[in-house]
Amino acid sequence: MGGQPLYLEPRLESRLRSLLDAPALLHTLTDALGSPLNMLVPDQLADNLQQFRSVYGTHHLSGQVYFAHKANRSSALLRRLAATDAGVDVASLGELQHALGAGLTPDRIIATGPKNPEFLWLAARTSVTVSLDTRGELEQLATLVRKHALPRARILLRLSGFEASGVRVLSRRSRFGTAVRELDPLLEAVERHADVVDPVGVAYHLDTTSLTEKATALEGCLRVLEECRSRGLRPRGVDIGGGFGVNYLADGGQWDRYTTELTEAVLGTRPPLTYGGHGYGLRNEAGTLRGTLGLYPAHRPVAGARYLDELLSHPAASLGGRPLAALLLEHLYDLHTEPGRALLDQCGLTLTKVLEVRDPETGGPLLVRLAAKADDVALEEHGVLMDPVVVPRDPADTQADTQADAGADTAAGAGAGPDPGTGPVAVHLFGSRCLESDLITRRTVFLPRRPEPGDLMAFANTAGYCMDFHATRAQHQPSARKVAAWQEGDTWRWCLDDQYWPTTPVGGAQ
Repeated sequence: MGGQPLYLEPRLESRLRSLLDAPALLHTLTDALGSPLNMLVPDQLADNLQQFRSVYGTHHLSGQVYFAHKANRSSALLRRLAATDAGVDVASLGELQHALGAGLTPDRIIATGPKNPEFLWLAARTSVTVSLDTRGELEQLATLVRKHALPRARILLRLSGFEASGVRVLSRRSRFGTAVRELDPLLEAVERHADVVDPVGVAYHLDTTSLTEKATALEGCLRVLEECRSRGLRPRGVDIGGGFGVNYLADGGQWDRYTTELTEAVLGTRPPLTYGGHGYGLRNEAGTLRGTLGLYPAHRPVAGARYLDELLSHPAASLGGRPLAALLLEHLYDLHTEPGRALLDQCGLTLTKVLEVRDPETGGPLLVRLAAKADDVALEEHGVLMDPVVVPRDPADTQADTQADAGADTAAGAGAGPDPGTGPVAVHLFGSRCLESDLITRRTVFLPRRPEPGDLMAFANTAGYCMDFHATRAQHQPSARKVAAWQEGDTWRWCLDDQYWPTTPVGGAQ
């Protein structure tokens, strides 16, 4: 490939780093349970929750943190969540049943997403708060409550299409929520059904990383709350959804360098950096770069709880320029959040076994086939680019990797080609399906040494959306099994995901 390797090293905090420092355990588990294998660390979820809670404390705000269940279907994670003071956001009948069965009480559950009658009925029957997107959903819920003599339903009115007066900032369109321009008919419907619904707040959901857009939406919600109160309604909170993000990479410089050289590769001024010249949304039109880079900003220093803190500190331009948190506190409004990816930061990894390593006939990157399908490691499906960590089958190779890392830059700078035994190599990672498109990642991945059959490749930080959100059983190939792991002193213990309960570490599994 020429030049220095373009690494994108994953950010690894203490628990995941400790797991990767236990290669014998990882190989034993994959030998027994198969590849791919998802490993989850439930205790990390509790630590991440505390980071969000500390932001609430800094701004003296009350309200609930709801874990977005759709980010991972693990039972272990949900049961560990039940042992905290957090709640869960469920977006289907199955997720609601799962949450109730995991020990979460209805007052800690919020029902969102598209809803069928069965989902609405169980939510209303158990007194779960329902976030309504349309007047149609409101009418449907009111009809169910009356017909089946259910308790008065607690509801949030989810809104969209906010615009900040005096500034040219418009929040992006969303398929979720009623446009604020339709607020009057929506509130009239709420008043008409006041005997069966209790409007406890308003909400929004925006698929964006833009702080300004989310601040505009929160300002809009504050104005709507005042409108509700002027009508005699008594909403008490605002739910700002999720989208707080994760910082996946250890080094922002690596990210900047990779994206710069990717544009050069698309323009043809350097060798390709992807399989088949894929441009991740960029294209070369007669020497001019066109398109938009369709990648998640994998290095995000301001993410998770820090992103929430910055949002709450943001001045409300249309409400006197005061911080949003101050306005929430002044009116004694509760703040609700629905982090998914952010609460699962560093909560798990996916192990895949190397099946085959081939030298291509025409030269170039090695061809590496893994015992996994592309949708088992769906990082790229979410636009996340990040290197796997090689876990050698032979423990002696770990020392060789360390030496290779130390000498990689020196060798590249001297113009030496990579030594297949000790030096860095470029590889293309393929899945196990008989499809040309079954690529674990289209990116050319640089590794500190040549992998060998039997080695493991560990993809870090896959718990948020990347484990099973896209997983299938195509070609009768099994989807990844899950295990939950925790530390007892210096020892890692584990059990199957569905066998984990908060009491499990005391009882002692494997």
